[in-house]
Amino acid sequence: MSTANLTRLRSVYRNILRELPPRPLLASPPAPLHKRIRDNFREMPSDSSTAVAHAEEFLNYLRAQRTYVQLIERYNPSIDMDEEERVRLTARRVGMDLPPEFMSDKSGK
Repeated sequence: MSTANLTRLRSVYRNILRELPPRPLLASPPAPLHKRIRDNFREMPSDSSTAVAHAEEFLNYLRAQRTYVQLIERYNPSIDMDEEERVRLTARRVGMDLPPEFMSDKSGK
């Protein structure tokens, strides 16, 4: 494997690891996904230009997934709310308040 190709491969490997969720402690054993990625990079053939291209495609996929999740969280802030809170905020968005009989005891009103 040429040194330029090896350098490129290491760069892609590091970037892939940066895109994955971080491990809680470096002393903890690596996750199965980390092991699998490391094993795949170790077993690459000597003429790995196609393998590097596939690894770069995987890196682009991981980046796109991270961006997608960020956009979902930004433009759908009510995705992790319960139904009652979502209804209340939807009513507020159009300038209305829910009647008192629909308010729960949790809201304190």
